[in-house]
Amino acid sequence: MTSISAWPKATRSATLRVERAGAVGIIELHRPAKRNALNNEAVETLRSTFEALPADIRAVVIHGAGDHFCAGLDLSAAVDWSLLDGLADSRVWRRAFEAIERAAVPIVFALHGAVIGGGLELAATGHIRVADETAYFALPEGQRGLFLGGGGSVRLPRLIGTARVMDLMLTGRTYDARAAEASGLVHYVVTPGAARAKALEIAQTIATNAPLSNYAIIAALPHIVESSPQAGLFTEALMAAIAQSDPEAKQRLTAFLEKRAPRVRPA
Repeated sequence: MTSISAWPKATRSATLRVERAGAVGIIELHRPAKRNALNNEAVETLRSTFEALPADIRAVVIHGAGDHFCAGLDLSAAVDWSLLDGLADSRVWRRAFEAIERAAVPIVFALHGAVIGGGLELAATGHIRVADETAYFALPEGQRGLFLGGGGSVRLPRLIGTARVMDLMLTGRTYDARAAEASGLVHYVVTPGAARAKALEIAQTIATNAPLSNYAIIAALPHIVESSPQAGLFTEALMAAIAQSDPEAKQRLTAFLEKRAPRVRPA
């Protein structure tokens, strides 16, 4: 792996490390002594990293250094906040997390250890989540006198339902990796230490897809789901027509018809 020179702000940051493996960008949260807790520097660097995404990157993996993915907000920075400070901080997080969610390429998260509070809000911005068996998930905002501030109150109920999010926040309940998989928080569970490799494998597979198809899946599908049925069906038809008219789609269809492309087989 080599540094991504097109992401200079990220590569200079003490809070993130950025590498690439072919067409896959790899972002590491790098505050292991703080369990990768997020301060404003880390959050702003995430935003600038995704706003400067190189054109030849087709998927991104995000993981954490050390024993944990992310323990959420760095509470040492929040103790002395005023009301206005809290509002400003939430805007910083929201802009950064929207930059991730709205990236033009799929995002795969590799999760291990603590995935707590803002760390879980961050993971919810992605498209696929891989957790190893050491991962545990919680929203302890109720116990801390806080509330979700990184868009989690919008994204997490879409993943697991409002009732489950309320339960996590009100009771301090913790999900292990299997419970998170059953609830819909994560898609894959792997053995301890294997999440990053599995996430990279998935991202490399995704990177071989047609870029326009990938974009339609991550950008159009959520809008279709949240639209009225008629608007959703119209958007689907429009997106299908755009995708199949793309020259790369025509090449791929020709390869399939000429038996030069792999067939779908049982897993």
